[in-house]
Amino acid sequence: MMKFYGWFIAVLILAAAGFFLFFRAPKVFEIKPADSVGSSSTNPMGGIQGQPEAPIPTSSILKSEVKKSSGDIENQQPLANPPAVIKAIYATGWSAGSTKKMDYLMKMIDETELNAIVIDIKDYSGYVSYYIDEPLIKGSGALNELRILKPNALIKKLHEKQIYVIGRISVFQDPILAGAHPEWALKSSSTGSVWKDNKGLAWMDPASKDVWNYDLTVARDALTRGFDEVNFDYVRFPSDGSLNKIIYPVWDKKSSRASVIGSFFKYLRENLGEAKLSADLFGLVTVAIDDLGIGQTLLKALPYFDYIDPMVYPSHYASGFAGYKNPADYPYEVIKNSLEGAMLKIRNYEFEKVKSTSTTAASGTTEVVKTKEARAKIRPWLQDFNLGATYDATKVRAEIKASEENEGQGWLVWNPANVYTREALLLAQ
Repeated sequence: MMKFYGWFIAVLILAAAGFFLFFRAPKVFEIKPADSVGSSSTNPMGGIQGQPEAPIPTSSILKSEVKKSSGDIENQQPLANPPAVIKAIYATGWSAGSTKKMDYLMKMIDETELNAIVIDIKDYSGYVSYYIDEPLIKGSGALNELRILKPNALIKKLHEKQIYVIGRISVFQDPILAGAHPEWALKSSSTGSVWKDNKGLAWMDPASKDVWNYDLTVARDALTRGFDEVNFDYVRFPSDGSLNKIIYPVWDKKSSRASVIGSFFKYLRENLGEAKLSADLFGLVTVAIDDLGIGQTLLKALPYFDYIDPMVYPSHYASGFAGYKNPADYPYEVIKNSLEGAMLKIRNYEFEKVKSTSTTAASGTTEVVKTKEARAKIRPWLQDFNLGATYDATKVRAEIKASEENEGQGWLVWNPANVYTREALLLAQ
């Protein structure tokens, strides 16, 4: 009988340990493409009507490591001589707040062709990574889970190594702000409460100027601290969940989704002057003929950003895209196809057919002339995570090659756990 009880207790201990490890283990979530986003697109995208962001980032350090912000140094200045071509990796707020993790990332940047880093200021959760002394931010609850104690000191440390620092802000997906200001958030017609997508995350009304000003406040603070650039993500309408049950508190549907997002882009530029700004868009905007049902088009972003960063992760394209059964197996070809589409759109934006002014031309003839300049350059996000295929050094390098050979102006590499394939990168010169 004693042996039986001993065996039974051992089983219980093992089961408890397994339960603990399961819930403590970092997870990477695959976000499936939306079934419907109200798009009328019929172009060659394998039937996909939306395109998700990359897997949700995982915490790279224990949350207990960071408690409150204190003792930071003075605000910094942006780099006087930033790199002409940005080659960056991504870091969560948790990673940026960890000395050990940042030492690993900075060493990789120092020893390879990398010269920049993208750091979460406000991520998909709505939490802001560091303390911002603004009533609007303090009142939202976004400062209840700080990750970076001394952001100014971190910027200084990065700048001393000539590393270009980009601050990333997730905009309209914001559960924290939705909790603080449900009057600005999307509502469910079924429950009357705040609407949530398939991941259980709340969204703000993209037409709300109150929301615009909230994120503008975060961006202004970042630029004041010395971030070299501010990057805006989730600048769109939601793409999954019960979309037909959404009630918009501000958007009256008289203007298109694309017009709403375009107005937000214009508002950012008008209020942030000549600061370096970038926007993350779905990779499909490079080839789509519509707004994908989420309000994103390349043309609406071109006049207002310094960089457009399409998320051309090959794993995120549907089977059949560009004729490939599994696009993830063809990183070079997929990215080449996407960037060629983007460049064609830019040329069509900049050049127009106008009536010929030549004295030798026949009456009524036209000529193609450049009538405007696209402010934005194309700088794609590249995949360094296993989804759709194993992404080893060969595949990651193929992505980089595709960008560099098809008019990409730099590139950003995404891995949600911030562990990168060093062998894919060239050594520093």
